[in-house]
Amino acid sequence: MLIIHVHVHVKPEHVDAFRLATIENARNSVQEPGIARFDIIQQADDSTRFVLVEVYRISEATVRHKETAHYHAWAAKITDMLAEPRTRVSYGNIFPGDEGW
Repeated sequence: MLIIHVHVHVKPEHVDAFRLATIENARNSVQEPGIARFDIIQQADDSTRFVLVEVYRISEATVRHKETAHYHAWAAKITDMLAEPRTRVSYGNIFPGDEGW
């Protein structure tokens, strides 16, 4: 399992549009065979900050995900909404075991 947290800071005037675009991307992403989860969380004390929690069954699925039409559409749509470039941190799974996903 590969778990990626994508940190996103959105311009205040684009929060609602970002949420809609990202939900659409997530709905499509969870249909991909290599993705176990694709969560969107919003910071409680700053509504302009989000974390996308992407859980991949195999690392190659990250490459395939970035080749999809829905990813490209999302990335193009949200680029001008960002207050700063996205950052990402990769994690390995500890608990629950991979079969628990």
